[in-house]
Amino acid sequence: MKFRQLLILMISLIVVMGLAACSQNSSQKIKLAEVTRSIFYAPQYVALEKGFFAEEGLEVELTTTWGGDKTMTALLTGGADIALVGSETSIYVHAQGATDPVINFAQLTQTDGTFLVAREKVENFSWEQLKGSTFLGQRKGGMPQMVGEFVLKKHGIDPHKDTNLIQNVDFANIPNAFASGTGDYVQLFEPTASIFEKEGKGYIVASFGTESGHVPYTTFMAKKSFINENQEVIEKFTRAIYKAQIWVEEQSASEIAKVIAPYFEDTDLSIIETVIDRYKSQGSFATNPILDEEEWNNLQDIMDEAGELPARIDYQTLVNTQIAKKVMSE
Repeated sequence: MKFRQLLILMISLIVVMGLAACSQNSSQKIKLAEVTRSIFYAPQYVALEKGFFAEEGLEVELTTTWGGDKTMTALLTGGADIALVGSETSIYVHAQGATDPVINFAQLTQTDGTFLVAREKVENFSWEQLKGSTFLGQRKGGMPQMVGEFVLKKHGIDPHKDTNLIQNVDFANIPNAFASGTGDYVQLFEPTASIFEKEGKGYIVASFGTESGHVPYTTFMAKKSFINENQEVIEKFTRAIYKAQIWVEEQSASEIAKVIAPYFEDTDLSIIETVIDRYKSQGSFATNPILDEEEWNNLQDIMDEAGELPARIDYQTLVNTQIAKKVMSE
């Protein structure tokens, strides 16, 4: 065989083998929408940074959609395959008569992630001190506000009668409103709460997560049709999340902070570590992806107390634990 023919044959073989290798190593692309960017979602960023999704053959494209309504719109219109958002949104969608319901299949956080921040240092804080105060709350109908009201009522405070409740400020502008002088108390997510404390703009006096108990605060969900048509992909996704949950449970706040720091470039590493330590100490990060029935019922109790529950939905209707259980049993 002439050299030229041999060379052509070798090149052809290399191309064919390369194509075959590419075919074998090709990743399944997943469009993931997160409701906001938050240290609260640390295990998700760990799964990305530690390569747990890649190990499962998944290429995850993460988009921050900034709001539950926008996140669900992205999911329902095909702009996202999977959404990380509060479970209450799946109930709202179901109540609107969705023919392709949104199913919760893996839980990421299991407590509220907000903290009560006072403008002044408070010695020996008690919830009674909120009576007569101006309370800068969260958006009506959203999980933070519903949990906030639930906790206040648990302590004998009707936020609509006993406080001057402000909840017409857009989510993204709440910290700025408080920093500008609005409110005696504010309900804030991290890292803003810790940053305000460090800068002397406010002081953390209580945790809504500790007070409210376990709830499916943020879960991964997808349309029922997508789950049915992509069972293997959902299993791989859940397996990667479970790996990250185990890793976060076993590692120190310092180590976790280093891994997720690229997602919070404008936040000091020391603040990230403080926030993670606070969330770990109160058990905010779910240690496995199973959303259990008690948590689901607690969520609906909180929604009902806030007057935002359109209808009580059976656990089996909007929650799928089969995938999580299968992954955990491997």
